[in-house]
Formats: sequence, structure tokens, C-alpha cells
Amino acid sequence: MANSVVPARRAQATTRGWRARESLIGYLLVLPIILLFLGLIAYPFFNAIWLSVTDRIIGSGGNFVGLRNYLWLLNWPDFALMFANTWTIAIVGVAIKFCVGLGLALVMNERFFGRGLLRGVLLLPWALPTFVAVLTWRWLFEGQSGVFNVILQSLGITSGPVPWLGSTTFALPAVITVVVWKGFPFFAIGYLAGLQAIPQELYEAAHVDGANAIQRFRHITLPGLRHVIMITCLLSLIWTSNSFEFVYLLTGGGPSNRTQVFTVMTYQLGIQNMRIGEAAAVPLMFLPILAGLIVLVTRYILREEEG
Repeated sequence: MANSVVPARRAQATTRGWRARESLIGYLLVLPIILLFLGLIAYPFFNAIWLSVTDRIIGSGGNFVGLRNYLWLLNWPDFALMFANTWTIAIVGVAIKFCVGLGLALVMNERFFGRGLLRGVLLLPWALPTFVAVLTWRWLFEGQSGVFNVILQSLGITSGPVPWLGSTTFALPAVITVVVWKGFPFFAIGYLAGLQAIPQELYEAAHVDGANAIQRFRHITLPGLRHVIMITCLLSLIWTSNSFEFVYLLTGGGPSNRTQVFTVMTYQLGIQNMRIGEAAAVPLMFLPILAGLIVLVTRYILREEEG
């Protein structure tokens, strides 16, 4: 009996040794990812929280001031306007991009001459560098000799130049126009891929049953695209609300803060005015909303993978 117990204990010890070595190797393999996460995500995030409760400016250490920066932002006269501008651009822009992208996807899903060329041209706004695209639109909107003003005046629609980017009436719609133009290909290509994944037999069966085009769109196309619609809208809402180039290059937040958004204000406070503490507080005030959107996207993707 004793002779049989000793080999069994040795086997167990060998197994435990192999498991310990495998665990150690696993931890060593994961260690670079953990260090990368701590260095690029965790440290900047918690450092931003610390900076937001200090009065630090560039060139000085700063002192702890608690929630004073957040209270200053809430008491800033145009804070509500900045909040409204940020989400107006994001929500209205995403809604229009959804409609334009879905419409173009439905057109490109049909068979016609030049369809391949149209699909290639459709990607140009998405592929063009944002800096170049926005500067081009700024030239189109230019208040004196811009293309739009030249066309409108030559047609007799306006008697003088319209200050598109300098007007409190037209500045925000102009920014939304550029946001939509730059982002609608993302929706169109995504929806086109989703349309091609829907079995054609469903449309043929519905046509045989007497369903018209609207009914086929409502009961086959939209349900077949619901996953793509959810992901594209949520991702685009996050990207658009965090965008910086459009507003900064077109209007700089003006006129009279009519197009001010939190990303531009963060840059103005932190880089131009060197008030790092207050600049760090601005995005953190929008963090709960953005984190909620990220959680929605993540949970939806995980649920789809499990389903």
C-alpha cells in the first residue's frame, strides 16, 4: 500500500508543478497587455481626475481645490449652451447620417450601370483626411468670396454675401452639414453590407404574398438591419460627440459660443489659456454620458455574440 501511495503523491506534485508553471507563463504573456493598459488608459484617466480637482496651470504644480473647477463650469453662463451644442451636433448629425446612409445603401443595393463606380466615389468623404475636408468646406462657406455665396449672388437669391460661419443662425447648421458629409459613408457602407446579408428569398416570398415596397422595407429590411443600425448609430454618436476638428477648424466655437462644444473648450482652457485643472474637468463632466453609451455598445455586442 505504501509503495502505491508514493507514486500517486509524486504524480500530484508533478501536476501541481506543471500547473504552476503554466499559470506563471500565462501571467507573463498577459503582463505586457496589463502594462499597456495601465500606461495608456488607467494612469491618464486617474491623473485627469486628479488634475480636475487642482488649480494647476502649465509651469506650476497646482493645489488641491476640490470641486471648485466643476462648480465654476456649472456657473459659467454658456455651459448649458455648450452642452446643448455638443449633443445637438451629435444627435442631429447621426440622425441625418442614418437617413442619408440608409437611402444610399438602398440605391447601391440595386443593379444599375456604374454601380461599382458609385460605390467607390461614395467612400471619398470617409477616406479624405478630416483636416483637408474641413478646410475645403471652410473655403466653400467663406463669407465674402466663398463658392456658396458666389453661386447664390449670381442666381439673384441673395443680394449680398452671407456670413455662414460668422452668423449665430447659420454657424451650427454649417457645422452639422460638414459632420454629415464626412460621416455618412460609414453608414452607407455598413447598411449596404447588411442588405446583402439579407436572403433574397424573403423579398421574393413577400412579393408573392402581395407585400408592397413599403411593407417589404418595414418587415424585412429594417428588422434585418437592426443590429447594424444599433451599432453604427451608437458608435457614430460617441465619435461625433468627441469630435474636435470640425468645430475648431470651421468656427473655433464662435460666434458668441454658438458652436462651442466641450472638446474645443477643453483645448482652449488647457492649451491656449494653460489652465490644466479646469480643462481636465470639462471632459469629465461629460464622462457619465459617454461611459453610458460605451456600456450600451459593449453590452449589445456581447449579447449578440452570445446569442
